[in-house]
Amino acid sequence: MAEQTVYKPGLDGVIAAETGISYLDVEAEEIVIRGYELIELAEEKKYLDLVHLLLHCSLPNDSERASLQQELKQEYRLPPKFFRLFEQLPEKTHPMDALRTGISALSGYDERLNERNEEENLKKAILLLAKIPNIVANSYHILHGQKPVKPKQDLPYSDNFLYMITGKEPNAREAAIFDQSLMVYSEHEMPNSTFAARVIASTNADICGALTGAVASLKGNLHGGANEAVMYMLLEGETIEGFRYLLYKKLKNKEKVMGFGHRVYMKKMDPRAALMKEALRELAEDKGRMDLFEMCEAGETLIREEKGLYPNLDYYAAPVYYLLDIPIELYTPIFYASRTLGLCAHIFEQHSNNKLFRPRVHYTGPRGLHP
Repeated sequence: MAEQTVYKPGLDGVIAAETGISYLDVEAEEIVIRGYELIELAEEKKYLDLVHLLLHCSLPNDSERASLQQELKQEYRLPPKFFRLFEQLPEKTHPMDALRTGISALSGYDERLNERNEEENLKKAILLLAKIPNIVANSYHILHGQKPVKPKQDLPYSDNFLYMITGKEPNAREAAIFDQSLMVYSEHEMPNSTFAARVIASTNADICGALTGAVASLKGNLHGGANEAVMYMLLEGETIEGFRYLLYKKLKNKEKVMGFGHRVYMKKMDPRAALMKEALRELAEDKGRMDLFEMCEAGETLIREEKGLYPNLDYYAAPVYYLLDIPIELYTPIFYASRTLGLCAHIFEQHSNNKLFRPRVHYTGPRGLHP
């Protein structure tokens, strides 16, 4: 008897790859990154430590961290003619579309990005991690008729990223919280965008091709775009009661409430969301916006009681970015900029032991027809 093929919509539970990069252990409530727990790393380390861990498979010492910071600083800048690309785009272009265009074009500015040379992988990753924050921040400025903000060589990596977005240097708490947000967005096993990048990489496509596909995936509001939707929802609610009413109305109309539920964390709170919730509390206290924190808590309680759903990372990252004075349209591009790290690691791993992705289908159409 022929073996029965099991069809799983959305590939739920299907193992698509072997990896030494990361793993979501839902039962243990751990996000494992090369053997370390991500939340513990985010509480004790910095984004650059995670860069070194994912690219070199070890946490850096002080000398290695300083060397990595210097390598990134040397690659911050983009040529002036690169920015003319964004001047040609319609003013209403979404920043994720500008980012997708910028990453695709970036391959023409450095031949290293077009080569399938594993010895050059580290240089490719450093170049991309350095330049993509510049693209994120300054494509937005140009689309809004502003001049590009030049990177500051004297600022740490995350501080510089936030500076290029807002035009002002962050204080220590703001910089630390933004850095922590980059860490928790940096890698998350095999979400849609990472899978898309690995599928493209499996064709022997270059790294910019794989990253461009990941941008398109991440733009969708069922993946990365949820953080923007959360903030618009909070602003529409205005007050605790107004927000509760808005959520009740969405539930009554059977609308999806963005920022809740996760394809992996089905019955528990995303541990990254818990970390960002505490970050929001600290930031809200500093800025006299505890009303925003209380709105979020009220929404969390309501959805848990009514639907049994818990917040995901986007639910608390959105108001954190809002209090950091980041334009809402840039929430998803920032998500992508931080996730570039994890994407690079997955693309390199795919190339190192490659097999072309070629799944089959469960056919539901007619047969036996004749012209």
